[in-house]
Amino acid sequence: MRIAEMYRDGARAFSFEFFPPKTDKGFGSLFRTVEELKRLNPDFVSVTWGAGGSSRGQTVEIVARIQRELGITAMAHLSCIGSSPDQLAETLDRLASEGIENVLALGGDRPADYQPPAGAFLYANELTRFIRSRWDFTLAGACYPETHPLAPSPEADLENLTRKTREGAEVLITQLFFDNDGYFDFVKRARAAGIDQPIVPGIMPIISTSNIRRITEMCGARIPDELEAQLSRVEGDDARTLEVGVAWATEQCRGLLDGGAPGIHFYTMNRSPATRRVYQELLGS
Repeated sequence: MRIAEMYRDGARAFSFEFFPPKTDKGFGSLFRTVEELKRLNPDFVSVTWGAGGSSRGQTVEIVARIQRELGITAMAHLSCIGSSPDQLAETLDRLASEGIENVLALGGDRPADYQPPAGAFLYANELTRFIRSRWDFTLAGACYPETHPLAPSPEADLENLTRKTREGAEVLITQLFFDNDGYFDFVKRARAAGIDQPIVPGIMPIISTSNIRRITEMCGARIPDELEAQLSRVEGDDARTLEVGVAWATEQCRGLLDGGAPGIHFYTMNRSPATRRVYQELLGS
């Protein structure tokens, strides 16, 4: 099913995101997690694209297996980084042949001293245009309520997002964030700029203080003072951190849905307990 259809007429969709593991053991663990979360009946799942295109084949394999073997609509991430247009075309042809209908087109995180292949795209809007010109995928795009780390200003970042939607992005999924006010302000600014696509909040239930500090430093997400104080009290204790993370994410999701968000996209970190608990709390099951 095409994910854009899931958000029509005010409908809400709930989705889970996974990343390709680095080992064979990790593949087994990943599919156990997906099978556990399948019981929650997500509307779709997505699978990320490794740094520099390192997981190109794995991403295709995983989304194909999830959709074919588990019967869950799957979306493949696709990044400009590390791939020539010919390599991207080969991947897109493989996805289409596997019956995948949804692609999240990304600019990607550029490694240090990155040297793009000849003719490579540098920005997500270029990749979006390329895909739209030759393939019939539903296209999603990323957005940043707290501004992309490389954008010179929030205004410039919003201009880039507008360009991406003009090129064909039909659904927008946000980077993780922990302050709902920032999300709603971003949606208001996007609507004023003429962006009418669903803007789906991306939520990561915190499971480790060290892990979330590393992730937020990379992506530029801010940890609110209240949440920082709670995390500081459980620093290094993953069991207690999980409780803080689940409680915060649950209240955050409730506030987002009550405020009109079109659903929730959960960043699972390939683990099921935190996401499952938050989701079940939301649905009252």
